[in-house]
Amino acid sequence: MKIVITNECISCGACEPECPEGAIFQGDSQYEIDQSMCTQCENCIATCPTAAIIKQDE
Repeated sequence: MKIVITNECISCGACEPECPEGAIFQGDSQYEIDQSMCTQCENCIATCPTAAIIKQDE
């Protein structure tokens, strides 16, 4: 499993400071997750106001 940010992202930025590894960053059109840095702590999932961050099969 991996954690991904879907197109439901409104770029509010709530998730970025919640990531202890700094894996979340502002992409061209929405926030993105650097999979090589993500430890799947799920802090971002709990913080997202639009439920745009989900666990997905790799």
